[in-house]
Amino acid sequence: MSSYEWMETILFFVVLLAVVKPFGSYLSKVYQGERTLLAPVLAPCENLVYKLCGVEKDAEMEWKRYAWSMFLFNIICAVSLFIILLLQGVLPLNPQKFPAFSWHLALNTAISFTTNTNWQNYAGESAASYFTQMFGFAVHNFVSAATGMAVAIALIRGLVRRRTSMIGNFWVDLTRSVFYVLLPLSFIFAIFLVSQGVIQNFSSYKTVPLVQSITYDKPKMDAQGNAIKDAKGNAVTERVTAKDVTIPMGPVASQEAIKELGTNGGGFFNANSAHPYENPTPLSNMVEVFLILLIGGSLTYTFGLMAGNPRQGWAILAVMLSILFIAIAVLYWSESAGNPLVAKLGVHGINMEGKEARFGLAGTTLFTTATTGTSCGAVVAMHDSLTPLGGMIPLALILLSEVVIGGVGTGLYTMLAFVIIAVFIAGLMIGRTPEFLGKKVEVREMWMSIITVLTAGILILIFSGIAMLTPSAVASMNNPGAHGLSEVLYAFSSMSNNNGSAFAGLNGNTVFYNVTGALAMFVGRFAPIIASLAMAGSLAEKKYVPPSLGTLPTDKVPFGLWLALVILIVGALTFFPALSLGPIVEHLTMLGGK
Repeated sequence: MSSYEWMETILFFVVLLAVVKPFGSYLSKVYQGERTLLAPVLAPCENLVYKLCGVEKDAEMEWKRYAWSMFLFNIICAVSLFIILLLQGVLPLNPQKFPAFSWHLALNTAISFTTNTNWQNYAGESAASYFTQMFGFAVHNFVSAATGMAVAIALIRGLVRRRTSMIGNFWVDLTRSVFYVLLPLSFIFAIFLVSQGVIQNFSSYKTVPLVQSITYDKPKMDAQGNAIKDAKGNAVTERVTAKDVTIPMGPVASQEAIKELGTNGGGFFNANSAHPYENPTPLSNMVEVFLILLIGGSLTYTFGLMAGNPRQGWAILAVMLSILFIAIAVLYWSESAGNPLVAKLGVHGINMEGKEARFGLAGTTLFTTATTGTSCGAVVAMHDSLTPLGGMIPLALILLSEVVIGGVGTGLYTMLAFVIIAVFIAGLMIGRTPEFLGKKVEVREMWMSIITVLTAGILILIFSGIAMLTPSAVASMNNPGAHGLSEVLYAFSSMSNNNGSAFAGLNGNTVFYNVTGALAMFVGRFAPIIASLAMAGSLAEKKYVPPSLGTLPTDKVPFGLWLALVILIVGALTFFPALSLGPIVEHLTMLGGK
């Protein structure tokens, strides 16, 4: 790294760590119903919502009712978005007259935004109307993020409460997440993004003449927007002369802020945050990375505060950041080393293919690791153009169940599941009954933790295997061999872990990928959530066991190292064979000169 890149990266993490404590404290006050700075303005609005919806603010729920409320709300959200997509052609705010989505693309997209995945088998600027973007996608960006935050808080309550079956009220947690956290921050940062050049309007697209006409070969597309191929599998092209260009418009800034803050990731444009209308400057790039990590990082301190021991939260955050720093270092090294096959042609230097020059390698590396370590999925570079080992880093971060900060809420409750597993194994190794925060960890908690941690991995391996045996799925791969396998593995990893980023090079807008992807996203989201809530209910009912000389301290460095090791071992045992056949083989092939 250059001195400027070092300074940029260090300053970023200094600012992030400086914000974690005050913002984490604010979140603790919000969810415990304490008075905050925004209470005089927002409390009347919050109470009005409860009154209109018939919600008893002080009535708490046991875990089954909490889970049912969460699940029913999300099903209603998914159905509403599905209907919007099917009726898009007749709905307002559609100046480009975009038609309705096909049923399987609408299904995939509705499940995608409901589950905070934001996997996109369409190009936003050529398929989605302003109505769909705002009332469909943006609304779901808020409520899906709020759902994850509510579940994380419910699990924290389960850990710290004693001899009770109540873990909170889903409707209250959801409302407070939106009113006190997501809406105010989204409003502030949307204004900031506009100041940087992100557009915000309802104008029709602009067609402007080119200074000089351009002639190029354009791939032919069928009625469904898929590339037409000849008998040999090569793309069929046609010679086109362009004399003007169409510039997309739209309400981008308002969606961009919540897209990053809520770790949603769905881009208004197909290029996502690489598009200058979404992320125009190096400063906006760093701020967007900050938004991606803000809530997930701060929730660790919220956990420590609500548990009565802030060091517990700092210990978990330290483990998360340690893995993130390693990922940043390996990705930067891999991309700065360049491609030896290109070097043989006399072109030396870093691998800048698929990257934006205005962000540089350091900014691109930081964004790429942050967006895949969390469940965001926004991109500033084409991950398909990374070197083999470079591409393995974002893939590996997703495969680790996205606990490196993780999505808003999802990262914390998944990490706490890993903590339970680590405590259980350590307790067996030293011959002590496993305990965490004064609660005995027994069989039920272990089962729920395993479901939380391994659900996505099971889905990835099953669906990737089915795809490799399905001719229509294989035909969607634009790259053969190990790289093609990496594309499919990345796609199902991204969908099952609710990330949403893509390796590209894979035509996902087919019935097979839309339907299987929807199923992977749905199960990958709600199975761990329900397991986490069940674990919260079980822990809340337990009595408190005072610590003794034999109690394993979980806020110390040794346990942090043990926790990191457990996370890496689970990931390695689950996915090393698949990674060996994909990016590792591709890297060895590249070194061999092929």
